[in-house]
Amino acid sequence: MPEKKKSKQAMIRESLEQQLIDKGANVLHFQALLDDYMFFYKMQKKMQSNIRQNGTTIQAVSASGKTYDKENPAVKQAALYNQQMLRILREMGLTTDTCRAKDESGGDL
Repeated sequence: MPEKKKSKQAMIRESLEQQLIDKGANVLHFQALLDDYMFFYKMQKKMQSNIRQNGTTIQAVSASGKTYDKENPAVKQAALYNQQMLRILREMGLTTDTCRAKDESGGDL
């Protein structure tokens, strides 16, 4: 039976878990932070989808019943989720400096 292709989300989680293992920091506190990171990742993707579907501005109706354009709240939310994701990575000490390069066969160099 062919192996099921992993989702990008699953691959990101595995990569972050491996980085924690490599740092000797695969402890409950950091696993909980990783759960939070993945939550924010999913929410950010939902906001990006909303922006692609509805644009950066949306129609709203004022209290007086007039229609006007306002900023899509998903724009601000996506930025906030991204900021929180970056904070979590910093808290766990995961940066591009701590990543191991992969060779072309998929193994570590």
